[in-house]
Amino acid sequence: MSNANLVTWTLDPVLPDPATGFSGELERALQAALAFGSEYRGNIARLDPDGLRLALERYEKLQEQALKPQYYAHLLFAADSGSDEAKKLSQQAMEAGNRLSRELLFFDLEIMALTEERFTELLDAPLLANYRHYMASIRKFSRHTLPEREEQLLKQKDLTGCSAFSRLFDELSASFTFTMEFEGAQRDFTGEELLGLLHHADPAVRERAFSLFLERHGENSLVYGTVFNTIALDHAQEMELRGYSHPMDPTNIGNELSSEVVQQLMSVTEANYPLAQEYFRLKARILGLDRLKNTDIYAPVADCPRQYTLEEARELVLAAYGAFNPAYRPVLEAFFTEGRIDAYPRTGKSGGAFCMGMTPSLPPYVLLNFTSNLRDVATLAHELGHGLHFVLSGRQTMINYHAPLPLAETASVFGEMLLTRQMLDRERDPAVKIALLCAKIEDIIATTCRQVVLTRFEERLHLERKNGLLTDTRICDIWLEENGRLFGTAVETIDAYRWGWSYISHFIHTRFYCYSYTFAELLVLALYREYLARGDAFIPGYEAVLSSGGSRSPFDTAALAGIDISAPGFWQQGYDILAGLIEELKALL
Repeated sequence: MSNANLVTWTLDPVLPDPATGFSGELERALQAALAFGSEYRGNIARLDPDGLRLALERYEKLQEQALKPQYYAHLLFAADSGSDEAKKLSQQAMEAGNRLSRELLFFDLEIMALTEERFTELLDAPLLANYRHYMASIRKFSRHTLPEREEQLLKQKDLTGCSAFSRLFDELSASFTFTMEFEGAQRDFTGEELLGLLHHADPAVRERAFSLFLERHGENSLVYGTVFNTIALDHAQEMELRGYSHPMDPTNIGNELSSEVVQQLMSVTEANYPLAQEYFRLKARILGLDRLKNTDIYAPVADCPRQYTLEEARELVLAAYGAFNPAYRPVLEAFFTEGRIDAYPRTGKSGGAFCMGMTPSLPPYVLLNFTSNLRDVATLAHELGHGLHFVLSGRQTMINYHAPLPLAETASVFGEMLLTRQMLDRERDPAVKIALLCAKIEDIIATTCRQVVLTRFEERLHLERKNGLLTDTRICDIWLEENGRLFGTAVETIDAYRWGWSYISHFIHTRFYCYSYTFAELLVLALYREYLARGDAFIPGYEAVLSSGGSRSPFDTAALAGIDISAPGFWQQGYDILAGLIEELKALL
């Protein structure tokens, strides 16, 4: 295995066809969409089940054809947003994708417009069984959908509206470099490297790194404040046009979750904030502090925290998945051997980490910003979990390929749990076990409680923006208030943390995504408990969950593994497991 395959992407599987090139592939997709529209626009209501099945199959092929060049451009831009070529292709792909979606809008709109009798007849047809969930899902948006011409105009204006501001956010954030004194010398850092120093043993280094990172965002508050205000205003105006009553409604409908279920999920989490505060106080005692600062939450508990090479992290993660199901190891090993991981931070590269899969016929890719700490090992397990999910859901056709948001984090969070439990079971040094338990507890708190903090902040941002422009000071106040509810008196926030909202890309790219992490974490804790109880007998049901992609609702998908997410007290069960981990930590101490 070459080092290159451990470090950067090889985009050969998604390269444009040399015969037509990037522009030619986009043009071919557009011509196919126009031909599809010429044949089917205005005719959907007249199709019998076999005719609609053929139309849906052709629609799926068209989607796959259109997405390949967009996928290529997105990966190029994520790897180097400073490249002029990457910028050009990314913008070209975005504009072409927007045009294509406008040309194909009619298809969903005409399915939504079918009479109830006709829709029920088609939904019950055996020939359309594979598309039943898709048709029922889009139908739920029918009362909030505008006429085709108005929908097209909204999409077209998005290029110079939301999409443009999202791109500005990405390019500005990726352009930052930072200079900080470290280990006796001035050094240049990327933002991801600074965030990685939140795991450094020296509290002064942690605070200096995070402060520098946040203050740079604060220095650009004119841009960030404008972006956030514009995104929220655009959303509010569209909600008004479509007749939604709450900013979260479209996300909840798309997730097939009622507003009551989502609010219950968040309320149960908020009721468990004192459990998180109990851990924060325990962590302060471990570190010998009277009280944590928020730069201490992820501090190592060992004097010399373990550093991991990428090769070590790779072997730990592959071993954890392989111990669960040996068939999964070669699936995930292929990400390394086929050059589908971009591992290390650099200027111009997108921050954070992601795994992207676009279509069943194209391989998924992973982006990391690996800085060698334990959290980075867990991140590798997380993103490869997404990769496994994409590979298994590739058994579905295009329409059912992507899991709904509440289930999108299932395999990734489950993979982290497998990694942690394997490392705990193998470890004999109590000090290392304490460090592993702390990391897992902190991860659960970050994936549940913190994500509800983010969701509440985003909710308040959108609700207040409807009443007028939000100043930077007001946005910062909302941010600190919601974080203060989680931290209570157990954690002191550093001054620069008022800008903590400004770098979180989910607020910009995917409205109200964050509660999906909470949903997934609590679901995974239930799944893992089932696994401990049933052993290998659990695996077929779990694989059925991942293989189902988006072909079922979250409730029906969880049921494949024997989980009833509507059961009374379901969400609290996850926090009971968290409480058990905290007690396990106390026993070790």
